[in-house]
Amino acid sequence: MELDFSFMQHALPFLLKALPVTIFLTAVVLLLSLVPAFLMAEKRIDAKGPLEKMITLYVSFIRGTPLVLQILLMYTLLPSLLNAFVKSVGIQFDVFQGVNPLWYAVIVFTLNTIALLSEVFRSAIQSVSKGQMEAGLTIGLTKFQTNVQVIIPQALTSALPNICNLTVNLIKGTSLAFFMGIKDIMAAAKIQAAYGYNYIEAYLEVFILYIIVCTVVQVAYHIFEKHVGFYRTAGEEG
Repeated sequence: MELDFSFMQHALPFLLKALPVTIFLTAVVLLLSLVPAFLMAEKRIDAKGPLEKMITLYVSFIRGTPLVLQILLMYTLLPSLLNAFVKSVGIQFDVFQGVNPLWYAVIVFTLNTIALLSEVFRSAIQSVSKGQMEAGLTIGLTKFQTNVQVIIPQALTSALPNICNLTVNLIKGTSLAFFMGIKDIMAAAKIQAAYGYNYIEAYLEVFILYIIVCTVVQVAYHIFEKHVGFYRTAGEEG
């Protein structure tokens, strides 16, 4: 078997053109997930009662079901619910044609990432000594100020390796967005390969691109972890 390098050279610009979609989806999902995930982690640590049980159930559901099933379920359900809501308020808008599928993908991946990231934050927060909060309150800081200035920096340092893993998995997971008609790298590869059945070459290029992107992300996290590492040292000395 010989690889068709002329096809790979022809297809590469189309794959690179689709790469920003993958990066955009990953970045937006992470940004939207940070605050809800942290709040959920705090509630699971501090609160006991119906709210804590609901959060636990939500996290268990997300962790216990395949991502592809969540995508297919939500992509089937969300447009129908949105369409019913639009009609109920008397707005003349075609939800099925007028909403970019990318935003459905953002919602689905965000709901998934919030649950996973909340577990990362929960374990990271619990790794910080409870005495840190008590010390902050003792010197006159509010709970919010203590969280921002003391707890979160130390917890973030502990959480970075797991956040890095989650980000890499999210980048790879966005390849499933083509189920929703989104032209990411995987969709672009399938489209280009379909013309001459060059699937091996197309998937090989996608494979290489994912390796490059994920490696860059891991290096960036490693550099960032080294820069914030002094919080870990300060916490251990405290």
